[in-house]
Amino acid sequence: MKLTFIPRAALAAAAAMTLSACGINSVPTAEENAKAKWADVEAQFQRRANLIPNLAEIVQGASENERTILTQVTEARAKATSINVSADDLGNPDKMAELAAAQGQMSQGIGRLLASFEAYPNIQSNQNYLSFQSQFEGTENRIAVALRDYNEAVRHYNTTIRTFPDTIGANLIHGAEPLVPYSAVTEGAEAAPVLDMTSGS
Repeated sequence: MKLTFIPRAALAAAAAMTLSACGINSVPTAEENAKAKWADVEAQFQRRANLIPNLAEIVQGASENERTILTQVTEARAKATSINVSADDLGNPDKMAELAAAQGQMSQGIGRLLASFEAYPNIQSNQNYLSFQSQFEGTENRIAVALRDYNEAVRHYNTTIRTFPDTIGANLIHGAEPLVPYSAVTEGAEAAPVLDMTSGS
């Protein structure tokens, strides 16, 4: 009887293929992708928060009502920036909901403030206002894209850890838990607001 020896390289390749088919590589890859997408979301949230101080000068030409809304926006900004959702918190639905509520409140406050400026032609023609409006719209669009990409990465990761054969590695080796997608608190809040650039002129 003739014995056939399989080369070590072939055994190593077969072992690697078996391991990769069981989620050893795909699970952490999908998880790291979701975490990277979350970092993009955080950057865009910070970009929006950084715009808020620019509103103070614009509001000077408005009424007490706008100053009250600005105060609310400033308070919402403080709350939103105080909630830190790290990569380790992405599986915590309560933490994600808390952040979504705070971010939604700030975004809605800015939207209300900008809408109220329609009654002030002098503000609408102000260069600071026009610059802020453009930056705000761009930032809201970036946030919408970043959230969409994050939610897609979470969907891919959650599918990976639940689908055979990746679920073997996900459960036995990684102890993988599902991540929480970002859900806007208010219907339509994930969509960038459309601001009328022509009204009041």
